[in-house]
Amino acid sequence: MEKPIELNHSECMGILRPIRDALDVLNGKWKLPIIVALTFGEKRFSEIAREVHGITDRVLSKELQDLTMNGLVKRTVEDTFPVKVTYALTPHSKSLDEVIEALRKWGVLHREIILKGSSGE
Repeated sequence: MEKPIELNHSECMGILRPIRDALDVLNGKWKLPIIVALTFGEKRFSEIAREVHGITDRVLSKELQDLTMNGLVKRTVEDTFPVKVTYALTPHSKSLDEVIEALRKWGVLHREIILKGSSGE
């Protein structure tokens, strides 16, 4: 059995700080589903609300504000009548592609393990 790697406090914080930063930006259960919904192109608020099942308009509005503030979503207001507001992913959001895919793969694996465990095996 391999001996665990020992890290000093500074090295540990060097690993944890960027993870905490990422979790601060992506916290909650709605931000990643919103990002995934927008991977298929720009959408209006009501389209996002339909695709992200269970989210309220108030929460969606707040999450879109947070994602915009963090440079992951771009909000565009068109000067038409009525005013048209669309949301789209920014180039910076592409940096999450590998993270989202890794989470998807882990979720599939985890679901299989849990379902096998609950079936009495």
